[in-house]
Amino acid sequence: MNPTKKAVVTGGTHGIGLAVVKALLAEGAEVVLTGANEKNVEAARSELASDRAHVLRSDASSLADIDALGRYVEDTLGSVDFVFVNVGYAETGPIEQVTEAVFDKIFGIKVKGAFFTTQRLLPLVNEGGSFVFTTAVLDGLGYAETSVATGSVTAVRGFAKALAAEFVPRGIRVNVISPGFTQTPSMGFVTTNDEEKAAIQKQGEELTPMSRHAAPEEIAAAVMFLAFDATFSTGIILHADGGLGQVMA
Repeated sequence: MNPTKKAVVTGGTHGIGLAVVKALLAEGAEVVLTGANEKNVEAARSELASDRAHVLRSDASSLADIDALGRYVEDTLGSVDFVFVNVGYAETGPIEQVTEAVFDKIFGIKVKGAFFTTQRLLPLVNEGGSFVFTTAVLDGLGYAETSVATGSVTAVRGFAKALAAEFVPRGIRVNVISPGFTQTPSMGFVTTNDEEKAAIQKQGEELTPMSRHAAPEEIAAAVMFLAFDATFSTGIILHADGGLGQVMA
């Protein structure tokens, strides 16, 4: 990755996002990364401790915060080569238990946040640059009690397809990373307790043909490929799911 690249990673203070930030820094990039949780933001600042890592608390569901992020990126980096749109929030439960507040929170962060972050940062992305959106294996499958979360990632998948076509004249690529079960602090669902996380761990190992969860670094490697190496690919979905959505074990 030469000369020095500049990147933005939303949802970059833990899990897959943090793994992508570390991969970027290891390649010499300068990165603005965001997180909504102040504890995670401070932990990332402490852990990264690099003058090339600029950590900003930002709520993806807030248009004011998104605009502030755009101004911060412009002031700090000027222009960028890569944007990883990695915000998300998910809760599970049967349709009878879904409240308007839960629905609005999931769609506000995952769908509204992804769309308007892209809109705000687009003018700062260099020709030849790229966006990568995070969805999930849910975007191509149907799991009971995940209706709102599934709807949100499927919407983002649709954005990516349409924006890939829209950004071609600008020389900007748009692709999707669709992870399966991944060993992150939240296991993909922020409201889970330790017992529920253990159940997700067991379920992931049983359902995934490769019989394990991905390490965040494995997903990060796929993201980096889409970001910089897949120069003749746009509008694609790269499934990093251990075969879960692709093959029968």
